[in-house]
Amino acid sequence: MKLVDSHCHINFPDLAENELAVLKNAELNGVGYMLCVSVNLQDFPQVLSFAERHPHIFASVGIHPNEPESHTVEVTHLTELANHDRIVAIGETGLDYYRSEGDLEWQHSRFIAHIEAGKTTGKPLIIHTRDAATDTMRILVEKQASECGGVMHCFSEDWNVAKQALDIGFYISMSGIVTFKNAKKVKEVAKRTPLDRLLVETDSPFLAPVPYRGKTNEPAYVKHTAEYIAELRGISFNELAEATTDNFFRLFSHAKPVTDST
Repeated sequence: MKLVDSHCHINFPDLAENELAVLKNAELNGVGYMLCVSVNLQDFPQVLSFAERHPHIFASVGIHPNEPESHTVEVTHLTELANHDRIVAIGETGLDYYRSEGDLEWQHSRFIAHIEAGKTTGKPLIIHTRDAATDTMRILVEKQASECGGVMHCFSEDWNVAKQALDIGFYISMSGIVTFKNAKKVKEVAKRTPLDRLLVETDSPFLAPVPYRGKTNEPAYVKHTAEYIAELRGISFNELAEATTDNFFRLFSHAKPVTDST
């Protein structure tokens, strides 16, 4: 069973400059698919290029909440960009009160535009939230984001937030954070989330799991996160891999597995 790295940034310089080696290492570690996630529209063509050149890589379109206020987005523009068969998701989007300060109404407006684009296109949302869980969940509920669904990526909140997300049909994605010694609340979520709603990711080049913590992360390392979660849950690695891969293709229904023609 091939693993899916459900969230990576392989267009970022640390990985893009070693593209062939990064992809080969992923293959050698049983990572069969990747979702390359957009963080701004300026670099979106690079994100899309990876998906167009590699049938096992999919792409999203969106603007990260920490991109400057001047980076506005219209629902119609997002939906136009998403109208491509290699684009399987909208985002990453959400709220971040950790890095952005002051009046953040512009973040709320941008977030809502992404939700509307997700509902219009029928493509699920990739949600980033940091120090903003209450407002993030409130907006998701108020704007009926359950209509398109999505994933709480790189989950770092507690079970209460996870339960709220699960209750509106969202999935929970675990990054290398779950392997960190002090990430107790994340470990609890990794154990309690229903197996049919769980995803794994790297968020590479960031947040490399143990034993690579502090180094440049890459899609191959999602295997370590998956192995760790399987041990936490008391199940086999193969069961965890099969479930998370099935979950990925169920959530991101516009992504199609590569058919072996041999």
